[in-house]
Amino acid sequence: MLTTGTTILSAVKSAVDPTTQVVYVENPTPDFIKSNNFSYAIVVTGEYPYSESSGDNQNLTIPEPGPTTIMNVCESVKCVVVLMSGRPVVIEPYVSSMDALVAAWLPGSEGQGVTDVLFGDYGFTGKLAHTWFKTVDQLPMNVGDPHYDPLYPFGYGLTTEPTKGF
Repeated sequence: MLTTGTTILSAVKSAVDPTTQVVYVENPTPDFIKSNNFSYAIVVTGEYPYSESSGDNQNLTIPEPGPTTIMNVCESVKCVVVLMSGRPVVIEPYVSSMDALVAAWLPGSEGQGVTDVLFGDYGFTGKLAHTWFKTVDQLPMNVGDPHYDPLYPFGYGLTTEPTKGF
């Protein structure tokens, strides 16, 4: 049986007021972002889909155009980055340009679950069950290591109440 789900884009379009214009561009340039009067941006990026070892990326980075899109968009407009990955990946070079970061992990087939928290229908919940490194040179990294200096420490995260609004 095939499961039919929703993409994050279709979920965003369903979640916003019908008068809200949603613009989707796969690889927006800085000029495109600056030439429009965007109020907010949602950048969805992450690892390519993989199933255990055969598609695994050994360098733990977000493939292009993800990093370029984050920089192009988030340096020009208030943005939230939704990161879809199965594990921590290198994000430290981009964090300072983001207004918010959502580690959506691998949300399955329902983009609506992501927009439910982005738009305040449900509060964010979650704490990291592992340390999020700054660079892969720090790996392995564990709480208590002499040089423990993570981007986000073990247990980092938040719990919020629903707000009904972006």
